[in-house]
Amino acid sequence: MCGIFGYVGKKNASQVILEGLKRLEYRGYDSWGIAVAAEEILVNKKVGAIGDLNRLSGLPEARVGIGHTRWATHGGITQNNAHPHFSSDEGFILAQNGIVENYQSLKEMLEKKGYNFTTQTDTEVIVRLIESKLKLLKNLKESIRTAFLELKGRNTIIVLTKDSQIIAVRNGSPLVVGISPDSQEYFFSSDTLSFAPFARKIVVIDNGQMIFYQSGRLDLYDVSKNSKLPYRFENISIKNSKVDKEGYDHFMIKEIHDTPYVINQLISQRIDDYSKFAKDLKQANNVYTIGSGTAGIAAAQIAFYLRVFAKISATNLIGADAHEYYDLITKDDLIIAPSQSGETADVLEVLEILRNKGVKIASYVNMLGSTMTRLSDYSFLTQAGPEICVMSTKVFTSQISWGYLVSKIASGKGEEALEDLTILAQTIEKFLNTESNHQNIKEIAKKLSRKKDIFLLGKYQNFNIVKEGMVKIIEGSYIHAHGIPSGDLKHYAITLMDKGVPVIVAVSNDQAKFDVMNAVSQVRTRGAEVVGISAAENDNFDFFIKVPDTGETSAIMNIIPLQLLAYYMAVELGHNVDKPRNIAKSVTVK
Repeated sequence: MCGIFGYVGKKNASQVILEGLKRLEYRGYDSWGIAVAAEEILVNKKVGAIGDLNRLSGLPEARVGIGHTRWATHGGITQNNAHPHFSSDEGFILAQNGIVENYQSLKEMLEKKGYNFTTQTDTEVIVRLIESKLKLLKNLKESIRTAFLELKGRNTIIVLTKDSQIIAVRNGSPLVVGISPDSQEYFFSSDTLSFAPFARKIVVIDNGQMIFYQSGRLDLYDVSKNSKLPYRFENISIKNSKVDKEGYDHFMIKEIHDTPYVINQLISQRIDDYSKFAKDLKQANNVYTIGSGTAGIAAAQIAFYLRVFAKISATNLIGADAHEYYDLITKDDLIIAPSQSGETADVLEVLEILRNKGVKIASYVNMLGSTMTRLSDYSFLTQAGPEICVMSTKVFTSQISWGYLVSKIASGKGEEALEDLTILAQTIEKFLNTESNHQNIKEIAKKLSRKKDIFLLGKYQNFNIVKEGMVKIIEGSYIHAHGIPSGDLKHYAITLMDKGVPVIVAVSNDQAKFDVMNAVSQVRTRGAEVVGISAAENDNFDFFIKVPDTGETSAIMNIIPLQLLAYYMAVELGHNVDKPRNIAKSVTVK
């Protein structure tokens, strides 16, 4: 979760770090802080969303500094618990992304040694542990290294010293260094997009490595062996890294409108680049897809497309609940992981285990240099540009569109899929640019915003789509929603159907249409109010959202009105659309 950012260069460090943190805010927005080194370390921390430099009084112009945006795990959302955290003598200051799983035992040990704690965070334990090492070793870099080896869990830390050193160490949570050779600037961050407009090259820090900056020099170390390592520069090749609402009220609605662009980015890829991957897909004993949250639903839809179009036995897994498959998956299998960040902790844990077993890994990720891409035998980039709203929209649509394309390529019909996706992008663009569609969905959103529970029905290609609609409605409105397989309705959920209960249904002109409409008839008979998302109106729809029939890609078309419903419900309820309460976009801790 959390985002860390460091800067060394000729510009005002506070301003550069602030801009970097704004690009990282999707990782957490409970609190934030910036520290700079100017003869001494000065820090300012605030609770809430990231503001402007005027809110950070007392920070002078400086050329070196670090910052942090927090998603709270240990300790309340207070200014005191916000990062970064000072050492007792204020000789260094530290920020963390991760969870110290053994922080309680470490804290007890340090308290017995006389160390006092002023916050509720596990991060302060790291600071005091480093201080205890420093008393013996008299060397800060070595003290950080040895202290880090005692931490359990997925952690990345960044340290700023009063003499303008930056030391960052990684295990699990992401860390990448951006470099601009022309301007002699260095950026230390949780993701590449945070500094993409300013840096030309990157160095991706791997697990168990420490990067050390001092006086214009970067050195990389193996933490366990305490030995110097060579590092490799990679060029930044991120298109459309601009972070701007471009006249829209919120990033969410802007990113929904980005959907045609994102699908066209996918279409522009060469089918030949997929030939070896498609061959391995067909030859694998079993194919698994994996993800969490919205990416987990995308993984399920990708598996659906592989089964239907490529006739491949594909099983979808949820990252946090894949343990029972560890002994079943072999080196002759293949696993596919879609992800926005490429840093989802519970998915990475599974991929790391399977990689050690020799299982082939494919990923479809929106973040260059992420851990997931580096674990993969086949790494495909979304190239969707920054997705700032915590509720994923355009990346989800890209993920399921990619799944459709891959499944059709594996079936020998890649060119046909490209034509279908071209038509889909044009159709979505027309739908989004028709004001009457927005007005209709706004009116329905107003009605749904007054409800306590919302149910969604779908089957076949639309089941995962209504599940994602459920997720979006929950995230945006904080109203309980439940996605139900329409065929399962009468086995349990029909007991909840009563007068005025809202039911949203996604219907395509496919083999499931009759069964879905049969379920609609059953809920409406019991007084439910039905919102139909379909190409054709029906007497059983109380409210109707007309969508074009795009055939095999109909499910992808149907997600657009569901995303818009969630958006307009969040607006109607006055919620923070781009930053829903209690969640973060990149879940880098378990």
